[in-house]
Amino acid sequence: MPKPPAPAGLSGSPSSGEPVYLAVGFLRRPHGVYGDILMEVYTDFPERLQAGTRVFLGEKYVPADIKHIRSHNDGLLIGFIGYETPESVGKLRNLTVYVPTANRPTLPDGRFYHYQLLGVRVVDDAGNELGTLTDIIQTGANDVYVVTSEDGRELLLPAIKDVVLGVDLSAKTITIHLIPGLLDTEE
Repeated sequence: MPKPPAPAGLSGSPSSGEPVYLAVGFLRRPHGVYGDILMEVYTDFPERLQAGTRVFLGEKYVPADIKHIRSHNDGLLIGFIGYETPESVGKLRNLTVYVPTANRPTLPDGRFYHYQLLGVRVVDDAGNELGTLTDIIQTGANDVYVVTSEDGRELLLPAIKDVVLGVDLSAKTITIHLIPGLLDTEE
C-alpha cells in the first residue's frame, strides 16, 4: 500500500502530535458512465463512509461530498457530488482520500492507529533499548514493526502477542519479548 504524503503544514497539532487527516482510501479509475470511481480501501471502518460524508482529496485536501457508495470486489465504488461523467471523475484518479482525524472511531483496548505508534521507543522485557518504531508493514497475517536502532540497523518484529508485551503511549514505549531468531546475534 503506498503511503499517503505528509500533509503540508497540517501534519499534526503541537499538543498531541496527531495528524489532522487520516488516509481512508486511494482513488484508482473511473467505473461506468455515471461518474463513479473505484477506491482501494485503507480503513478498517469503510461503513463510516456513506452518502453525505465529506472527505478530502489529494495533497491539497480538496473537500468532496460522497453522493453514493457501494461495495465492488475488493474496493468501493464512489460517486461524488459534482462529478457526473467518467471524464470529470477521471481527474481524481490516483488521489488519496482523507477524513479528519477528529472523526476517527475509538479503537478497542490494546488496538492503536499506526500514527500513534510511529516514533515510539522500543525496549525489550529486560529494559534494553532496541530503537524507535519507524515503519509498520502490513502483511495480511499480522503487522510487522520496523525498529531502527541509533546506528541505523533495522529489526523486524511481528506484531503478535508473543512478541509485543505492551504499549504505553503516555511513556511513548513499546515493550517486546525477543523470541529466538528475531535478533541477529552473529556479527
